[in-house]
Amino acid sequence: MIIFRLIGESFRFAFDALRQNKLRTMLSLLAITIGIFIVIFVFSGVDTFRGKLQSSVDKLGSNTIYVQKWPWSFSDNYPWWKYMNRPQPSLRDFANLRERMENAQGITFEISTSDRVIKYRSNSVEGITVSAASHDFNKTWNFELQSGRYFTESESNYGTPVMLMGADIAQGLFGSEDPIGKQVQVLGRRLTVIGVFKKEGEDIFGTTLDKNVNIPINFAKGVLDIQSERYGPQITVRGKDNVTLEEVESELQGLMRSIHRIRPGQEEDFALNKTTIISNKLDSMFVMVNWAGWIIGGFSILVGGFSIANIMFVSVKERTNIIGIQKSLGAKNYFILLQFVFESILLCILGGLLGLLLVYLVALVVGLGTGFYISLGINNIVLGIGISVIIGVISGFWPAYSASRLDPVEAIRS
Repeated sequence: MIIFRLIGESFRFAFDALRQNKLRTMLSLLAITIGIFIVIFVFSGVDTFRGKLQSSVDKLGSNTIYVQKWPWSFSDNYPWWKYMNRPQPSLRDFANLRERMENAQGITFEISTSDRVIKYRSNSVEGITVSAASHDFNKTWNFELQSGRYFTESESNYGTPVMLMGADIAQGLFGSEDPIGKQVQVLGRRLTVIGVFKKEGEDIFGTTLDKNVNIPINFAKGVLDIQSERYGPQITVRGKDNVTLEEVESELQGLMRSIHRIRPGQEEDFALNKTTIISNKLDSMFVMVNWAGWIIGGFSILVGGFSIANIMFVSVKERTNIIGIQKSLGAKNYFILLQFVFESILLCILGGLLGLLLVYLVALVVGLGTGFYISLGINNIVLGIGISVIIGVISGFWPAYSASRLDPVEAIRS
């Protein structure tokens, strides 16, 4: 109880001192507020961005590999002409992989073409993407249908003129009317709508099914040259849940080398891309951004720490005679020391709370202006307050220690 009473009295002395010197208190808080704002804003932005990245990776599939002509990541001096001469992933590759691969949950051959127009009676929607895929598309891509159904196996195999459409397209063409069973015109052909994708919005990679039309690859054969590079043919392989990505990649690499008859030691003519390539590069960027936040914010916090220490020395000087009276009445050295340390901590906590409030307000403005909402997580709030307490202890200790060592007689006479 004595300890709690001591802490309470120390905080009361500290609060009274801060209240009596409002202008000095606010100026002292400024550097701490700016420093905490910079550090926590950067960390909150990085955490939010990383969270959106992870949700995008989960949507694409963390256990998914894309067989493509071009790699997603290049070395500094890459021979681009070698990539230019590579063949596109083919239906023959797809057929062989589907027949021989054991660790795959689903394998699809996919193409896409953008900036197309879809029409229904007098209504039309421009700028849509038409994607064609083999039957396992629902196994290699995470999506939900808000109405209708997925392709049957016979519809996929025989190239039936049916389609799935995104929520934005359905809204633009039909409004409140049910699109299921309606015939629309796209790529110069009439197709029947059998399903509508659930609205999902764009992810961090810019991928969305909201303005996508999906048709069977065997139907697309009669409309487009599906082997043309302009349509970006690719083979998507999703591994089984109980198999690691490395095992899936190893098996896929061996099979593709066998299908393309690539001899041991000979360079591969295909790329195996995965979402970890992007996330790893972004993670390294996040580390640099975090360090930049620590360095820039750290300088401001350091200046704030010196400012707090200077103010505390001034405070000790102003209250020297009061310290002498307290000590003559029996106040212990540790009471005087805690009194000034708590005042310093209280100053820094106020600065930290103002910095956190500033982070919240700026994040709100950025979200309303750009649509990118930065979330201020509890971990960053705790970090901001923790930094404030540490700076308060460090900045206030030496002034507090010098106050606690004052001689009461000399202090009263000052």
